[in-house]
Amino acid sequence: MTVPGRRSSTFSRLLRHGFTDPSGAERLLDAPELSALRGDSVLLDSLGATADPDLALRGLVRIAEAQPESERGTFTTTLLAAKPFRDRLLGVLGASEALADHLARHPRDWESLVTYEAADLHPGVAEFEQCLADAVDADSLRVAYRRCLLGIAARDVCGTIDVAGAAAELADLATATLRAALAIARTAAPEDADQCRLAVIAMGKCGGHELNYVSDVDVIFVAEPVPEVGDREGGEAKAMQAATRLASHLMRICSETTVEGTIWPVDANLRPEGRNGPLVRTLSSHLAYYQRWAKTWEFQALLKARAVAGDPELGARYIEAVSPLVWQAAERENFVPDVQKMRRRVVDNIPAAQIDRELKLGPGGLRDVEFAVQLLQLVHGRSDAGLHSGTTLDALAALAAGGYVGRADAAQLDEAYRFLRAMEHRIQLYRLRRTHLVPEDGADLRRLGRSLGLRTDPVAELNKEWKRHAAVVRRLHEKLFYRPLLDAFAQLAPGEIRLSTKAAGQRLEALGYADPSAALRHLEALAAGVSRKAAIQRTLLPVLLGWFADSADPDAGLLGFRKVSDALGKTPWYLRLLRDEGAAAENLARVLSAGRLAPDLLLRAPEAVALLGDPEGLGPRGRDHLEQEVLAAVGRASDAEQAVAAARGVRRRELFRTAAADLIGSYGTEDNPREPDPGALVDRVGEAVTDLNAATIAGALRAAVRAEWGDELPTRFAVIGMGRFGGHELGYGSDADVLFVHEPREGVDEQEAARAANRVVAEMRRLLQLPTADPPLLIDADLRPEGKSGPLVRTLKSYAAYYHRWSLVWESQALLRAEPLAGDRELGERFVELVDPLRYPAEGLGEDAVREIRRLKARMESERLPRGADPTLHAKLGRGGLSDVEWTVQLLQMQHGWVEPGLRTTRTREALRAAHAAGLIPTEEAQTLDEAWVLATRVRNAVMLVRGRPGDTFPSDPRELAAVGRYLGYESGHVGEMVDDYRRITRRARAVVEELFYGA
Repeated sequence: MTVPGRRSSTFSRLLRHGFTDPSGAERLLDAPELSALRGDSVLLDSLGATADPDLALRGLVRIAEAQPESERGTFTTTLLAAKPFRDRLLGVLGASEALADHLARHPRDWESLVTYEAADLHPGVAEFEQCLADAVDADSLRVAYRRCLLGIAARDVCGTIDVAGAAAELADLATATLRAALAIARTAAPEDADQCRLAVIAMGKCGGHELNYVSDVDVIFVAEPVPEVGDREGGEAKAMQAATRLASHLMRICSETTVEGTIWPVDANLRPEGRNGPLVRTLSSHLAYYQRWAKTWEFQALLKARAVAGDPELGARYIEAVSPLVWQAAERENFVPDVQKMRRRVVDNIPAAQIDRELKLGPGGLRDVEFAVQLLQLVHGRSDAGLHSGTTLDALAALAAGGYVGRADAAQLDEAYRFLRAMEHRIQLYRLRRTHLVPEDGADLRRLGRSLGLRTDPVAELNKEWKRHAAVVRRLHEKLFYRPLLDAFAQLAPGEIRLSTKAAGQRLEALGYADPSAALRHLEALAAGVSRKAAIQRTLLPVLLGWFADSADPDAGLLGFRKVSDALGKTPWYLRLLRDEGAAAENLARVLSAGRLAPDLLLRAPEAVALLGDPEGLGPRGRDHLEQEVLAAVGRASDAEQAVAAARGVRRRELFRTAAADLIGSYGTEDNPREPDPGALVDRVGEAVTDLNAATIAGALRAAVRAEWGDELPTRFAVIGMGRFGGHELGYGSDADVLFVHEPREGVDEQEAARAANRVVAEMRRLLQLPTADPPLLIDADLRPEGKSGPLVRTLKSYAAYYHRWSLVWESQALLRAEPLAGDRELGERFVELVDPLRYPAEGLGEDAVREIRRLKARMESERLPRGADPTLHAKLGRGGLSDVEWTVQLLQMQHGWVEPGLRTTRTREALRAAHAAGLIPTEEAQTLDEAWVLATRVRNAVMLVRGRPGDTFPSDPRELAAVGRYLGYESGHVGEMVDDYRRITRRARAVVEELFYGA
């Protein structure tokens, strides 16, 4: 009977020692099998030091129960007396339920943990072969294998060996196991063994001496007939059949599952032709395949090839024969595209639900390290035999020693790789299952964290360390492609060569640079020398190069960076901003490599780089704020030309701000994920460019008035935005459609007022059309009454008279977008009051007016589309494009605006939403029209951003087309999908237009 006071004391002690189920642990400690251990504080301390004390105690009870009665005393005595044995056994039991199962099935195997001092013995292949020597069949081999595995796990969890040592021992055990399995197969079929020489080549992690606890063991089989068989007719074929039977038997021995479990699957799919090719080939057949048919990834796989079992002389000849092919792989045609394609395929194949928990393949995972190291090995291993290691960490150390990777970067990557591999090992050790996923269960995470020495708050500490190391891997992964390039060109005098130009060019080509030679010159100019500027550039460039490479035109990005650096390199804040503000550097890289417009704007005013480092720097500024700044700048200028130049300077900076925010929102960065709603990007651009152009026109108006009349014009004057300008939907290359309205001030002659108003318009247009390298701001007044033949400026009364007597239906439709945007606000508001009855006619449109609008639209479709333009791809006038959607919405506005207040807006998307809310357009059709309008608008914006000049259709140049695709969210190589999507979306929109607009 348990004394209550004692129970309370024991319960508290168990909690302090890390037990999560003290009540259950108390019952287990009272088990008869542990009677000899009851009350022993040393045992409790040892259990508390394990990854999972509850799991360790359960396993200990099971093992004690499994001992024969006569030997249980020996077991418990040894457990109490031998601390090294106790730590090893309990350490394994607290980390591996599967090995506890093994010890329960084989009660005497605990003795294997007593027979050596773990600190002094690090077995290799020979020692493991000795441990497996008594295995005569598959089951006995499995039992012996688990016994050996028990020793490795004990050394691992007790810290006697590090993660690299454990991986190497696992690979050595796999080697010994393959040899034992082959011996069993040969004994079972001596006639086959007598006909052939068979060698087993380890690949992958086994070949690289970095095996996991549970992993496929990748192999390749190579065979030759023995001389007396090969000399006979048909002898080689018989020998290969015999070798195939032996290889198949070996695979079954290791791979099949019995009551003793599975050793591990033997995977021969890395052989020539994969699973479709013969399991066994001769050496000459292997070489013929590799020389003629092999793909790039097969040579990358051969980098880790190692002869491990079977005929040692044949295995050595195989490695000697294929090794030169491995180190020539980088010279193969399409080497770089093949590697890039393989990397994309690996990432694309990760299930979305697992990507955040994937230790091996996920972003910042083990594969990132291994892939980068192997690529550098293949590039530089041709001339540096010191890089010929199949072990990732050894190869990384060699790359650092040779200057191909910075030592600090290599140390960080080494630490991160070891931590991630340790996580992977401990996850697999628990149940000896092949997995690379971090568990989600809290108990599993707690055990995992404690197994890695994280004891204060195991789950929180584990997640923090894991994310920290993953971030290091992500940051350094791209650096491994090009850091040696910087060492060569930044630390050596011009003309000295440490890395061949060809190798450096291939490294840049691997990142997607079309002109590696020019890129080399830019890097040398940026990073050569010993100045502080050069030192900071050497810190920045490795990261920037990778970000440039994540675009359609990395060459343009690097060239733009050199130009900006030449302009600002001596400015103290510039490089410090990029170095210390991670967002600034990445934002700059995205902006410089995404097209021509933003870099051209930046190079006209390089100090705008500062906007990229301010968390609020890319946020839109309202029209009132912009107008206040522009008018203040105009007021400080000495003449009209300087005034407009100042206004243009503000416009240039703000246009850059808008373009940069758009690009970063479209591409996404680490700090600013891609904007999930393309419509939000379109709305922000349209609003920002409209506000900016309105403020610029207001500045030009003020400059024109001040030049002749001082602060007050003889007539009140307003600028009415029309078209996209009035709709707040301007793109980067849009004209500003306007109407000019004036009203003579009290006591001013009407003719004098008209002359003043016309002079103001003429001066405004002259000032805004002065030659400049900035994108032009063209004022278009062709929507005025009587069009080009009518007066540029009218009084409010004149507009009223014209619209009352002469207005046509198209003019009423055009007035749907009318909104005051500059000048006298009260006059502008009265103009709106004047035109409201025209654009929202009482009782809606009559049938004649509807027919006239449809006729005008049909005429426009047939006459205004440029000759040779593809009507399925023209964003403005093509099928399902801007015009289709806008005319459909505007027809509804004119028909129903008089009764639906929500339709009384100049904005297309806002009117479309109102029409849907009013039940005028079904949900699906409204979404279809909105999607098409947003996409067509983004295409026009993308063309301007990429080419630096406006366009209404996709560019024909492949690089420009790829840049448009990246802006729209399509990865490299998917421009065909982009065009197909555009046609599909606009085709659906056109069907809606046919129904709603034409009544089809």
